[in-house]
Amino acid sequence: MFQAPGDTSHRLADRDASASFGADRRLLDSRGERRHTDAQKEEPSVTLAMPRLTRVPADQRGITIGDFLVPIRVGESISSRSRHLVLILAGVLLVAACAQIYIPTLPVPFTGQTFGVLLVGGALGFRRAAASLALYVLLGAVGLPIFAEGRAGLAILQGATGGYLVGFIVAAALVGRLAELGWDRHIGGAVGAMLLGSAIIYAVGVPWLSVSLDLAPSEAIAAGMTPFLAWDAVKLVAAAAIFPVAWWIVGRRPNER
Repeated sequence: MFQAPGDTSHRLADRDASASFGADRRLLDSRGERRHTDAQKEEPSVTLAMPRLTRVPADQRGITIGDFLVPIRVGESISSRSRHLVLILAGVLLVAACAQIYIPTLPVPFTGQTFGVLLVGGALGFRRAAASLALYVLLGAVGLPIFAEGRAGLAILQGATGGYLVGFIVAAALVGRLAELGWDRHIGGAVGAMLLGSAIIYAVGVPWLSVSLDLAPSEAIAAGMTPFLAWDAVKLVAAAAIFPVAWWIVGRRPNER
C-alpha cells in the first residue's frame, strides 16, 4: 500500500516522544524511590522496651508450687479434678487459720489473713487461688465462723471490712497468675508479686471502708491502711521468702512430689 512520507515522519516523531516520556517517567520513579529509601534511612528506629512478665520457659508456664504438694502416688490414685479440689479446700483452711491470728482494733483488726492470701495465691495459681478465696468468702458469708475473730455472716461482707475480703479474691488471683509466669522462683520476683497483691487488697478495701463509714479518703487511709503497713510488710517478706526456698527443694528432689 502506498504510504505518504508525512505519515512516516509523524510516526517517528510520536515514537521518539513516547520514548522520551518513558525515560522521563523512569527517571522520576527512580528519583522517587531514592528519596523514599533515603527517608527510610533517615528515620530513627524507635523500639519500645516492654517489661518481661514471663520468667520461665514456655513449657513451665502455668506450673506452681502447689502442683508439687500432692505426692505422685496420691495424685495418680485420684482424678485431676479431685486433686484441684483438695488444693482449693486446703487454701480455704489456711486462710481461715491465719484469720484467727489477730489483734482486735477498730475499725479494722490486725490479722494474719493477708499472709494466708498471698501464700494461697502463689501456691495455687490463678484459677485455683481465685476459687479458694471466693469459697472462703462465701462460706464465711453464709455463717461459718472463719473470718477474723471467728466472725461470720453476710453483715461482715457488707460492713466496713468487706472490701478487704473482696480484695482477697482479686489479690490471690493476681499473685497466682504471676506465680504461673515464674515470678515466685526468685526472691525479687516473689517480693514484687506479693507487693502487687497487697496493693490490690488496699485498693479495694480502703475505698470500701471510706464509703461504709462515711469517711474522707484521708481518714480512710489513716484508719485502714497506714497503721498496717509495717505489719503487712513483715507478712509480705515472709510469704515471698517461702517460695524460692520451696522451688529450691523441688529442684533438689525432682523425683519426689
